[in-house]
Amino acid sequence: MILYHVTVKIDNDVRQDWLTWMKNVHIPDVMDTGRFESYRITRMISDEDDGTTFSIQYTAKDMGAIDQYLSNEAPSLQADHTRRYEGKFVAYRTFHHILESSDS
Repeated sequence: MILYHVTVKIDNDVRQDWLTWMKNVHIPDVMDTGRFESYRITRMISDEDDGTTFSIQYTAKDMGAIDQYLSNEAPSLQADHTRRYEGKFVAYRTFHHILESSDS
């Protein structure tokens, strides 16, 4: 299994709108691609004046599924996010092999 980990720091003035949009629109759109098995969204436990940091973790069967997502669906989904929250967030993405999990 592969973990596709997206970290987003969103400005506090749009935080609630962003979280609602992520839960109701963006994450369901990502999951509807069929490339991922599950997801988890978390919020960093800290108070920050300049924004709130969230982590969205998607699990995929293998790197091939993620490569297909990155080639075929990610560009338009990420563009939608950027258009909606341009100048209000920073994001980075990492990939991890899941070596062991109590979920599996």
